[in-house]
Amino acid sequence: MILEPIQVIGGGLAGTEAAWQIAQAGVPVILHEMRPLRFSPAHHTENLAELVCSNSFGAMASDRAAGLLHEELRKLDSIVISKADEHAVPAGGALAVDRGKFGEDLTQTLANHPLIDLRRGEVKEVPGGIVVLASGPLTSPQLSADIQQFTGLEYLNFFDAASPIIVGDSINRDIAFMASRYDKGEAAYLNCPMSKQQYLEFREALCQAEQTELKDFERETAKFFEACLPIEEMAQRGEDTMRYGPLKPVGLTDGRTGERNYAVVQLRQEDKAGQLWNMVGFQTNLRWGEQKRVFRMIPGLENAEFVRLGVMHRNTFLNAPQLILPTLQFKQRHTLLAAGQLIGTEGYTAASAGGWLAGTNAARIALGKEPLTLPNTTMMGSLFEFISGAAPKHFQPMPPNFGIVPDLGVKIKSKPEKYGRYRDRSLANLDQWKSQYFSSLSRNLNNS
Repeated sequence: MILEPIQVIGGGLAGTEAAWQIAQAGVPVILHEMRPLRFSPAHHTENLAELVCSNSFGAMASDRAAGLLHEELRKLDSIVISKADEHAVPAGGALAVDRGKFGEDLTQTLANHPLIDLRRGEVKEVPGGIVVLASGPLTSPQLSADIQQFTGLEYLNFFDAASPIIVGDSINRDIAFMASRYDKGEAAYLNCPMSKQQYLEFREALCQAEQTELKDFERETAKFFEACLPIEEMAQRGEDTMRYGPLKPVGLTDGRTGERNYAVVQLRQEDKAGQLWNMVGFQTNLRWGEQKRVFRMIPGLENAEFVRLGVMHRNTFLNAPQLILPTLQFKQRHTLLAAGQLIGTEGYTAASAGGWLAGTNAARIALGKEPLTLPNTTMMGSLFEFISGAAPKHFQPMPPNFGIVPDLGVKIKSKPEKYGRYRDRSLANLDQWKSQYFSSLSRNLNNS
């Protein structure tokens, strides 16, 4: 049977992994990468899988979210993680790589594969046939416009102003109280109350905290987002600016005391199980260490555990819950799949994981087989279930974290023990799942 090539758009981590998995399944693939004919503002080399920020893939330990994702990908024969292991450099407890050798090796490895046709040049519109979109957070303007037209969304390419997300178990419920403003509907927000002195001290800390320097192309974009002001900018505009904005206490009464507080920080539930909580209105450009220091001044958040911190940067990503299935197929076109930061996953390893699933399912479609979903007890499965099933109205990109994994069903106070149990369950379920769909450790899709 002669198979038409699958087209993968984007040679980052997700596109590289997707192209490799397709080719390893015996299906020809065309991998499009616009560099070096055209560079994004963040890229500097023509290598595939260029690491544009840190050279770290996160914690190595498998009882950490990133480390568990590494281990899952090793079990699934990920080319990206294999090369990361091969080119690892000392970095304490993190998996970090020699980024030059890592990118060069992946570029050569894919270019030498007999079923991979690496083409250099910009793709300006989504082609027909089976396609994997992996063009990343800096998708070119013309391709962005075509994706926007296809999805029908009002916007696609925009300045990403995301608030921190906190693990629910780390919030002090003796201080934070459940309530909705004016008691409308079911109490849906956790509210962290502040006295006047606490508010003024918090505002002063915000005004003095160190910010992240925006890149030139991001600074230009940021001018148009007055409605998404960073919380520190609000603090600098006046003593009461935050109290008339996201920290307004109006309509919020602590049912335990009957008092209305001077200011209130609201947390909105981020997931169905209530394990993750979003800091409402706290988009910020503070450095990550400063965010932890200052935001833990908020009553009830003194021991807050952050699964993601606030960011402000130019970003292109889809509203995945509206558009994407857990198989990473588009709901309105099942032969079109997407992976990487474009679908709202964060981090190098998450991009590689998305590339693995999108590439695997693209190959299965070409071979006339049903696409796969991963068990939601795995880090990969829970991540893709989250981005396809979150509330579209409040969707923000999500990194791998244990807050999105289904609860164990038993109360475990020790975090190392709890995370170890998550790991053991994930890897056992992944082994069982793999034995069901793949005939050998080398994953021959043709025989699955």
